[in-house]
Amino acid sequence: MKFEANSRVARLIVRLGLVRRVRRFGHDETAATAVEFSLVALPFVALMFAILETGMMFFAAQTLETAVSNAGRLVRTGQAQSAGLNMDTFKAKICDQIMSLFACTANLKLDVRTFTNFSDMNFARPLDANGNLKTDDFKYDPGKGGQIVLVRAYYEWPTFVTKLGNNLTDLADGNRLLGAAAAFRNEPFPW
Repeated sequence: MKFEANSRVARLIVRLGLVRRVRRFGHDETAATAVEFSLVALPFVALMFAILETGMMFFAAQTLETAVSNAGRLVRTGQAQSAGLNMDTFKAKICDQIMSLFACTANLKLDVRTFTNFSDMNFARPLDANGNLKTDDFKYDPGKGGQIVLVRAYYEWPTFVTKLGNNLTDLADGNRLLGAAAAFRNEPFPW
């Protein structure tokens, strides 16, 4: 009988020791920060990259819009016509204002057209049925004094963070189409 009682006491002591150790482990917070960060790290880093990518994209879009507006002023005032600018030299005027934000001269698509009426302008994005940018009908016609002109520029912005709910792609190849337009009536210059 004495052996049985000692066995029970031994088991109780072992159980109490185990319970104490489990309790101590539950109160031990030496690695809690590392464990919590490992749970939050991936969403945090993904959110940071998504914010950076979205911010860069909006900055690039605004820069393109400003450059097209400024270059459109050359057409509106007749400076582009009197200087004899063509599609490439006019594109260079836009790219000079963009600096090194993106590969402007190689990838910027430009369309400058004249219209008889403002209501005749088409601001739809020039995409084919597959969702690709179609540039086969783009032209450069800055017009004469008093004519209505539409200057449009498009750039395919590459996207990187697409699988985490921040899918900014709108083209078939996984890029985002940035577009800028300026519509105006040329000043009544004589040429």
